[in-house]
Amino acid sequence: MMHTKHSIQLQLEELGISPSDTVLVHSSMKSIGAVEGGGEAVLDALVEYVSEGLVVFPTHTWRQINAEYNVFDPRTEPSCVGALTEIFRRRSDAVRSWHPTHSVAAVGADAGPFTSAEEWFDTPCPRRGCWGKLYDRGAKVLFIGCGLRCNTLLHGVEEWYGIPNRLTDHHEPLQIRTPDGTLLDCPMRRHESPVGDISRHYGKMEGPFFATGVARRGRIGDADTVACDAIGMVDVTSAYLGRNPDLFLDDSPP
Repeated sequence: MMHTKHSIQLQLEELGISPSDTVLVHSSMKSIGAVEGGGEAVLDALVEYVSEGLVVFPTHTWRQINAEYNVFDPRTEPSCVGALTEIFRRRSDAVRSWHPTHSVAAVGADAGPFTSAEEWFDTPCPRRGCWGKLYDRGAKVLFIGCGLRCNTLLHGVEEWYGIPNRLTDHHEPLQIRTPDGTLLDCPMRRHESPVGDISRHYGKMEGPFFATGVARRGRIGDADTVACDAIGMVDVTSAYLGRNPDLFLDDSPP
């Protein structure tokens, strides 16, 4: 079946997305299937539907930015988290944050203020940065064909609540190349856990999210899609972490 911009917008409506929402999108273009106009049409569908709000994509660079390759240029550094994120950050109307490892790009009337000032923090998901602003704005988070393990917001929850052994004690000497060519020092702590990639266990929260009404199922194109309320996700997860700080060290049911 060939999907269109209009059919995708109908699916967004069925998922409970409002034109005035802030929407953070995790995505797998391959899962969406055939779309007339390709990835650009998927992005146009989102941006045009959320016409009064803000569309946000992660444009992370944690895979390649490190102590050796340590200069992040927001204008040119490719995203490492999927095809749609890379197409999105290249849009002429997209504004990208200056976070050297966990940047986002946004399209909307207040994209500038939303993405500003991340360069002044030293952790991947600071509470006063973009990931914390999703909570403050009551954002919706879409998981399009990729599952809840891609949930960067939960990294933020663990960071904000001071869960031990989630961040390095040391800072990597990262830098940001500003538009005028200046190199801005941005020492950065990195994600770390005793079991490696702790996000592989984030999917265990799917049950609690659906049980509490935080999550809703639907489709975007062919892709199984989950729409979650950012406030609910943070509040439910923090309650579980309050009882068990080691919640995400394994896959046992919460």
